[in-house]
Amino acid sequence: MKPQVLIVGAGPTGLVLAIALIEHRVPFRIIDKNKGPGEASRAMGVHARTLEFYRQLGFANEVVNQGIPLGQVYIHEGTKVKAQMSWVNIGEGLSPYPYMLSFPQDDHERLLVQQLEARGVSIDWNTELASFSDEGDHVRAVLKQGDIVQEEQYLYLCGCDGVRSSVRKGLDLGFPGGTYEQLFYVADVECESQVEGMHMSIYDKGFCSFMPLRTRGLQRLIGIVPMELLDNNTTIGFEEIRPYVEKYVGLRVKTVNWFSTYHVHHRVSDSFRKGRVFIAGDAGHVHSPAGGQGMNTGIGDAVNLSWKLAAVLHGKADESVLDTYEAERIAFARVLVSTTDTAFQNVIGDTLPGKIIRGIIIPYVLPFMFGFSSARKTVFKTVSQTRIQYRDSELSSGKAGNIHGGDRLPWVQTAGSDNFEPLKSLNWQLHVYGQAKQLLRDFAKTSGFSLHEFPWTSTMKDSGLKQDSLYLIRPDGYVGLADTDQDVEKITAYLHKFKLSPLYNKQPHGE
Repeated sequence: MKPQVLIVGAGPTGLVLAIALIEHRVPFRIIDKNKGPGEASRAMGVHARTLEFYRQLGFANEVVNQGIPLGQVYIHEGTKVKAQMSWVNIGEGLSPYPYMLSFPQDDHERLLVQQLEARGVSIDWNTELASFSDEGDHVRAVLKQGDIVQEEQYLYLCGCDGVRSSVRKGLDLGFPGGTYEQLFYVADVECESQVEGMHMSIYDKGFCSFMPLRTRGLQRLIGIVPMELLDNNTTIGFEEIRPYVEKYVGLRVKTVNWFSTYHVHHRVSDSFRKGRVFIAGDAGHVHSPAGGQGMNTGIGDAVNLSWKLAAVLHGKADESVLDTYEAERIAFARVLVSTTDTAFQNVIGDTLPGKIIRGIIIPYVLPFMFGFSSARKTVFKTVSQTRIQYRDSELSSGKAGNIHGGDRLPWVQTAGSDNFEPLKSLNWQLHVYGQAKQLLRDFAKTSGFSLHEFPWTSTMKDSGLKQDSLYLIRPDGYVGLADTDQDVEKITAYLHKFKLSPLYNKQPHGE
């Protein structure tokens, strides 16, 4: 079948978009100007919301098995441990993946490529998007592969091609923000002794975090190059960094497997869409590494966009549903860039707030707060991205219990399984926690929407759900419509707004 979508960029965002489109039965082509998967990656954290998406796509277990769940977090002032906090199952009861997973981006990308190839699709490496134009009813793309130039047509184009995105530039979108003056470094090293857990060391000359890499028996170091090295116009290699790592961090490095330096930006594109062309991931938003949010946010973009493209291309939604991609994702990106920028500047900045945070809040207040279950849950929801909601979206309506249209469906365990198991269908579905009315059962049969009834338990109330209420769930696991009365007329009106119908009859994945 002729490809309907062109994906430019085979990093995590583009790869997840490609895998999701396969599962949604949308033909596409994915290209990348590089020769293969990334080797100079920096992202480490894979959060619960990303793993929940991967469960829907059928390969969460593979990622979990290759990563390392984050256990203890140690905060140092130089070589002295000032605070210790446990992240072991910090989100217990909130997600089937109640932790943050340490999994290097380069290994992550290779796994995603394998998942793509296992589905019978290969990436066109060494292929560059030379130019493109939106012709109204299609996108014309000129591709260059070596000396070969091709002109092709697609219904939609998705730019997942990173911070220097040629797609974003081709759309003439502004990318306001800035670049941190600090120069970062990243290294994979073998130390004299293997260190467990995640460590963050803050000292006068800079900042360094380190954690183990299971697949290589190495430590991943991420830090800030001391300003005095930059002032001396020194060529920065690990040997210039080594004295600071040994003196201020306390690591004795035996072997350096890889080292690189880079600058970090904090920017959000003016828009994520123009006509038939979209951007996602770093092409649309970049920010400080605080909280390990960047890669996970790009993956969230890909999942959000994939089902909407599928719905329109399959004739199961009005094209206007594509407008909600930007509305939902750009709002979160702007908040994320603002908050991570503030947090980063406060932690490393030589200001009074920064000194208070480093000297009082981090070593004393944070460990104290982590002793409270409510505080731990708040931290988990924020960092894990399970708190992301689209309540202001045109696709969101109603409220039942504490759950609004636009909220992520709360995770609850059921007899022998959980309520996320049906989400593997990647389709619209009806959930009732308690008992469904006969009118709703009849509607499900005639409309083609699958209906899932879950016997009521007290844990469901604790999760914010309301007994015997209706929740219409989107293909990405967010609540579209919430209604206490199981009102079929409200469902019908909601679906009519965007001409929505089930994407297809699809059997769930096996895990």
